[in-house]
Amino acid sequence: MNTAPRSDRANLLIWPGLLAACIAITAFGIEQGTRASGFCAAYLMLILALWQLEKRRPHEVDWLRNDGQMWPDFLHTALSKSIVFVLVIAGGTFGWFDALRPAGSLWPAHWPLPLQVALALVIAEFGFYWAHRVSHEWAPMWPYHAIHHSVRRLWFFNTGRFHLVDTARSVLFSLPLLLAAGAPQAVLDWVSALTAFVGLLTHCNVRMHTGVLDWLFTTPHMHRWHHAPNAMEGNTNYGENLLVWDHVFGTWYRPPDRDPPRIIGIADAMPDDYPGQVLAPFRWQAIQAEARLRPARLAQD
Repeated sequence: MNTAPRSDRANLLIWPGLLAACIAITAFGIEQGTRASGFCAAYLMLILALWQLEKRRPHEVDWLRNDGQMWPDFLHTALSKSIVFVLVIAGGTFGWFDALRPAGSLWPAHWPLPLQVALALVIAEFGFYWAHRVSHEWAPMWPYHAIHHSVRRLWFFNTGRFHLVDTARSVLFSLPLLLAAGAPQAVLDWVSALTAFVGLLTHCNVRMHTGVLDWLFTTPHMHRWHHAPNAMEGNTNYGENLLVWDHVFGTWYRPPDRDPPRIIGIADAMPDDYPGQVLAPFRWQAIQAEARLRPARLAQD
């Protein structure tokens, strides 16, 4: 008999329950012939649900405080989501991808759609993984990705806080793999939708328990370790949706004896305004030099 407290059982159901609801709403929209409407309805539902849950049961109360970054977060998100729309949604709608799919594809189109989507997620995740890892471990790419890691709190609203170059890198590492494999548009649509849903869930500031799900999925608990200020801890859990390649390449990280740090962020300097953040990667060394000189100037004054 399961003797776990009811609150603990509820904690276990939040992440899979919300994701399952998003999948159900999206699937219903597809069945009704309104593919985009179903996804949009599910995405809006998830935003509203996380907004309420973050207020009612926050993982970190301090992360509820305004950090002055809502406008930059919104503008980064609007631009990054537009790029994804153009490359994925419009690309399929206008047939841009058809010429990129190889003739005589070995894609298992006879499989049930859920199995095709699962296969596509593993394939796409290989590209997501290396795109993400490169942005951390190859110095020229870090300034673009640092915009995302410069946040001092995680919540659903800054899920899409990515530089344009960072977003394009992620899509261009993963999408060609699916096209080369011959994945049909329906599968691409589902991978895009699931990535959007998991992204919101990954960054949310909601108290929940994900348990064994941490072994396979990029849950909030696992992603909070990824945002640790210590690079030894932060350069882990690179998966976008799944952590399968983190297991393969040795970057899966979940210490059994402690929780992720409550203080997140980076040591590098980052402008507070949106234009400054967009331009930061192109004047990265100057920004860091100015930040190092600032304490000395204040002391002189």
